[in-house]
Amino acid sequence: MKVSDVMGTRAVAVRPEAPFTEIVEAMRRFKVGALTVIDADEHPIGVVSDDDLLLKETDSTSAGGAFDSPRRREEHHKAAGVTAREMMTSPAITVTKDTAVRDAARLMHRYRIKQLPVIESATGRLVGTVQQSDLLKVFTRPVEEIDREITEICNHLYVDREHLTVDVEAGVVTLTGHVGFRSQISRLVAAVHGIDGVLDVENRLAYRSDDLTPTLPLP
Repeated sequence: MKVSDVMGTRAVAVRPEAPFTEIVEAMRRFKVGALTVIDADEHPIGVVSDDDLLLKETDSTSAGGAFDSPRRREEHHKAAGVTAREMMTSPAITVTKDTAVRDAARLMHRYRIKQLPVIESATGRLVGTVQQSDLLKVFTRPVEEIDREITEICNHLYVDREHLTVDVEAGVVTLTGHVGFRSQISRLVAAVHGIDGVLDVENRLAYRSDDLTPTLPLP
C-alpha cells in the first residue's frame, strides 16, 4: 500500500511569520497535533508540533548554560520563539503519494514525529498529510485482500495454493500444509511477511523434496 491509499487530502499549514496564538488556534480548530510550515510557493520548510509549543511551559526562555547539549540549546531557542519559523523543526521530513506505507511508518518512528507532509513529487508543493492514525489503517485490511495477495505470491513462486491452508487473525498469518521443495518455504514466508497488514507469520509448512541438503556422490 502507498501513502495515497491512507493519507488525508486536507493539509493544515501556516506561513513562517504566523504568531504563536495563530498556531495554537489552528491546532484547536482543526484538531491536529502538528502544522506544516510552508513558504510562498507552498513548499514545506518545517513542522510545528504541540510538543514544540509546550516548551514554552516546560522550558526556560533563557539561553541556557554553556555546557548545554545541541538539542537542549535548540529547545531553549524554540521556547523563546514567537513565530512558526522560530519554533518549527526544520527541514521538514516529507513523503510523496507513491511512498510505501511501511517506509512512511519507519520515518515517523526514526524521527519521532506524529505526521508527515505529503508533497507532489514533480513540484514539491504540499498536497496533504499522513498521520500516525492513518498508517494504522494498513493493519485493519480485510482478510480476503491478504489471502488474495498470498495466492498471487504462491503463483509467482510456483507453490500449489491448493495444498496450503491460510489463517489470518489479528495480523498474524498461519501457513499450514506442504510445498514441493524445502527452499520454497523460506521464500514464501518472507514474501508473506512483507504483505501490508501482516504483523507476523507462523510457519507450519512441510515439504516433499529436500533440495537444500547436498547429496554425497557414490564412491
